[in-house]
Amino acid sequence: MPHLRALLSVSDKSGLVDFARHLSAAGVELVASGGTARSLAEAGLPVAAVEDVTGFPEILGGRVKTLHPAIHGGILARRTEQHLDELRRHGIAPIDLVVVNLYPFQATVAQPNVTLPTAVEEIDIGGVALLRAAAKNHESVTVVCDPGDYGWVAEAVAGGGVTATQRKQLALKAFRHTAEYDTAIAAYLTGEIETEQGALSPRLQLDLQLAQVNRYGENPHQQGGLYTYGGDPMPFAVLHGKEMSYNNWLDLDGSWQAAQDFPNPTVAIIKHGNPCGLASAGTLAEAYEKALASDPVSAFGGIISVNRPLDLATAEQMAKLFVEVVAAPAYEPEALALFKQKKNLRIVQPAGVTLRPLSLRSIYGAVLVQELDTSQTDMDPANWQVVSRRQPSDAQLADLAFAWRVARWVKSNAIVFAHDQATVGIGAGQMSRVDSVMLAGHKAGDRSRGAVMASDAFFPFADGIEQAAKCGITAVVQPGGSVRDEAVIAAVDALGLVMVLTGARHFRH
Repeated sequence: MPHLRALLSVSDKSGLVDFARHLSAAGVELVASGGTARSLAEAGLPVAAVEDVTGFPEILGGRVKTLHPAIHGGILARRTEQHLDELRRHGIAPIDLVVVNLYPFQATVAQPNVTLPTAVEEIDIGGVALLRAAAKNHESVTVVCDPGDYGWVAEAVAGGGVTATQRKQLALKAFRHTAEYDTAIAAYLTGEIETEQGALSPRLQLDLQLAQVNRYGENPHQQGGLYTYGGDPMPFAVLHGKEMSYNNWLDLDGSWQAAQDFPNPTVAIIKHGNPCGLASAGTLAEAYEKALASDPVSAFGGIISVNRPLDLATAEQMAKLFVEVVAAPAYEPEALALFKQKKNLRIVQPAGVTLRPLSLRSIYGAVLVQELDTSQTDMDPANWQVVSRRQPSDAQLADLAFAWRVARWVKSNAIVFAHDQATVGIGAGQMSRVDSVMLAGHKAGDRSRGAVMASDAFFPFADGIEQAAKCGITAVVQPGGSVRDEAVIAAVDALGLVMVLTGARHFRH
């Protein structure tokens, strides 16, 4: 076996000594920096310090130690006679194995109240340079950035050497590691800049990693998959049932966020991206009964999310309906056991990942980015303007507030009929607002009598109001802002309805 030389410089010391011991036993010469060298020396292993190789001490409090031609020349030299002769002329020995992991920048900035100077000090410079140099020269050099690889790499070294294919795979892993590291730094600094300049930075860097390959996309002829940010865990843990599909993930997103938007026990039933029933009540069981009554036909095969731990009483009601996915922040053991009797029901629970503040959507040749719609000011009736002669009752105001909050989770043009903190009819995704009113009225039937209506955007004509009145709607909440507001308000007064304006719209395309 040819004489090998390894450079070790690690922040995470787990598994280091055992790995180095195996390397040394295989005849590998050890060179290490700073604390790594001390750890190996204390373990009784023969190790040369980096400063002994470079002839230059660490400076600037350890900021500079491995950035030296005696180190990087040994790593980057091709094993050609020309490069090896040049190394000999400068008294530099080749380095065949580079073992590096980086300062814990991600773990540092994840801690609360971290200051910018503290974060900056955890930006590794020399380690990244070592990894990239070794990965670039993987034709001759083995690079190890993951302690999880120590075992098989040590066996390979002792057994005759790491193969070219293995070195290439390790190089790819190192480049990915440094890319993720740089992305984490850029994301942190972007956050610092956003605090000063607003949400959208001039450059948005994403690190998306494939977490699940779906059987197909929206349709069987399309490929589909789920990617997570920077290797984060899946957003939801699947506790039981079949693997989540592409469409399941889309509907779960709308269902989960809608349910969590309400303060009281709430159930959201979603079908094809829109709520077909959403209700709040004193208990989840009551909320589910009211949500299901909104549109029991469409609820078949839907996705249900709740905003409280799911109890047995609610689970018993849900179990009577065919449902694709149930999502809850937690489950009572009896409820979970009941659901698990349904072989194909997907039971999911959030995994505690951080909700990103931006929404991204791909379009032809580009990506649209916006802040999430999390506004709360216009959700408070105290900030609304009553523009009708008739004043809203307390009960109407409460239902208007509920309907208005539901409307932001319905695809535009969105119309929501609600009564007693529950939807009774929803019109979604229509090309005209009056068509959405008609659809909501069709879904509600007689239940629209005495109900209230929310519209995600203004009424451009009075026809939507007139149609709502025919359905028995008594009060309307909408943003206002149309050039025909006066005509619309006049129609409201002529029909004896209540109307309030929020001053904000909630398009959802």
